[in-house]
Amino acid sequence: MKARERLKDLICLVADKDIEETLRALLGRHQALDIRETVHDILSHPERDPGCRLRAQDFLRPYHGRYDHALVVFDREGCGREEPSRAEIEDDLEKKLRASGWEGDRAAVVVIDPEVEAWIWSESPHVDAVLGWGGKSPNLRSWLVERSFLDPEALKPRRPKEAMDEAIRKAGKPRSSSLFRQLAERVSVSKCSDPAFAKLRETLSMWFPTS
Repeated sequence: MKARERLKDLICLVADKDIEETLRALLGRHQALDIRETVHDILSHPERDPGCRLRAQDFLRPYHGRYDHALVVFDREGCGREEPSRAEIEDDLEKKLRASGWEGDRAAVVVIDPEVEAWIWSESPHVDAVLGWGGKSPNLRSWLVERSFLDPEALKPRRPKEAMDEAIRKAGKPRSSSLFRQLAERVSVSKCSDPAFAKLRETLSMWFPTS
């Protein structure tokens, strides 16, 4: 067997367990993402968001001969460099990854702005159910508007993490990374309009087309 044939498809470096559970569930929904099934591994950086931003190229350097592609995913808020745009942070780190052995388009960086909670908010009823608001009155969206977490015409809260934390506290639901997995398993991927999520989908489609 040729060495090239022994490569796994994808290694993912993420900042924390919430992103790990989200990505694990999403990659398990390859048909919903319109990509082929992949052989992948997901690792968390011990230094979380700053570690991903500053040292992803060093962390992933030993893996470039064992995987076809590398994906780095972390939050903009808390990464230690929040003044540049998410696209600028992504571009800077992608250059470092190419220089460290991930040449061409083999590596990509997705910076979630401001944090992964931005991906969970949609008008899907699964959001209410998973966060403990199924069947409640007022419903979750109305409650968020009443509490000034959400503008009436907006799709997502201005501060998605704070809104989620307060919503599950009100519902008596413990905060757990499993909530992110459940949401990523259930909510339609077409309902998320976040730019970072769009980049994730486009990148995976480019790397792992169905045909």
